[in-house]
Amino acid sequence: MTRFTNLIAASATAIAALGAALPALAGGHGMKNIVEIAAGDERFSTLVAAVTAADLGETLSGEGPFTVFAPVDDAFAALPEGTLEGLLEPGMKDDLTNVLMYHVVSGAVMSGDIPMGTMVSGTALDGANLCVTKDEGVMLNDGSGMMANVIVADIEASNGVIHVVDKVLLPGNDPDC
Repeated sequence: MTRFTNLIAASATAIAALGAALPALAGGHGMKNIVEIAAGDERFSTLVAAVTAADLGETLSGEGPFTVFAPVDDAFAALPEGTLEGLLEPGMKDDLTNVLMYHVVSGAVMSGDIPMGTMVSGTALDGANLCVTKDEGVMLNDGSGMMANVIVADIEASNGVIHVVDKVLLPGNDPDC
């Protein structure tokens, strides 16, 4: 667990340094990007550590626009024992990247843009889809049999939008929408 704690601390420091430099590089528009918002929110410390381990900080700080379904720390903690630690191992970088990119959709999709009912949505992971269902709220189905709920919607960023979810979405299942 110490390695994991050290990784979170190092990730927060690296992302904070990147975040401090980006407004000047981006013309000082003032609005934070997706990575800066995540790095500044204690609910996402595990996500930030994972993004850092996968070397995706620069990508997700890029122009976008992106929609990120961001799992909270409790969602990572609910993964089967050893899953997160295994994904954070250096030799598992490709698998970790796939899991993280499965949480990213191209474009800035606000919750109000999602039609009622169920639809298929492509993700940034090549060939992978999610089922998005909107009724009283927005839910995501990765085909695992467990739905992820959007618990906070529409956190606007300079390069897209974040929707906070209560489950880590896992690629590999072909959801039937």
